[in-house]
Amino acid sequence: MSAPRKVVVFDYGFGNVRSAERALARTGAEVEITRDFDTAMNADGLLVPGVGAFAACMNGLRAARGDWIIDRRLSGGRPVMGICVGMQILFARGIEHGVETEGLDEWPGSVEPLQAEIVPHMGWNTVDAPAGSELFAGLDPDARFYFVHSYAVHDWSLETHNPAMNAPKVTWSTHGEPFVAAVENGALWATQFHPEKSGDAGAQLLNNWIGTL
Repeated sequence: MSAPRKVVVFDYGFGNVRSAERALARTGAEVEITRDFDTAMNADGLLVPGVGAFAACMNGLRAARGDWIIDRRLSGGRPVMGICVGMQILFARGIEHGVETEGLDEWPGSVEPLQAEIVPHMGWNTVDAPAGSELFAGLDPDARFYFVHSYAVHDWSLETHNPAMNAPKVTWSTHGEPFVAAVENGALWATQFHPEKSGDAGAQLLNNWIGTL
């Protein structure tokens, strides 16, 4: 029997760390909430939650050296998963109230306001996952996930020109307009929705991620 995977929920002051901890623990993973540099670097998986404003999350992440930890882990092919604003900050920039904030720029693109009759987008919604998705493996196409957000990425522009590299798998959802709901890109995965609040579907999704560590 293999040892449980060790996962760090990175605690930089922004995110539902306890909910994430409980959901990951139910997969059988060994979970720790911390901002300790060495612990975060050496874990099998690093989960980066996020709630609130893009700019505030980025400030908190940089203050905890989370930007450097994420970059170093990805440089070594070590898995990282972002949730909600923890996904948004992986893009190049966030634009809130006309103010642009620099993100981690792991992926090109801007996080901008959702154009919908009702904002925030709060509640359950389906997603359109691509063929071959590991993140959504074993899930029904009509599975629903829990969203809470007013901003999103509306365009995906990263292209892979190296035939030896797998192209990123991008999952979409719609609230007023299409937006990026999840990304699988090598060691870096992320979801706009909250898998830790998404019942059995979210539990299956987290199991899928843990299974890749």
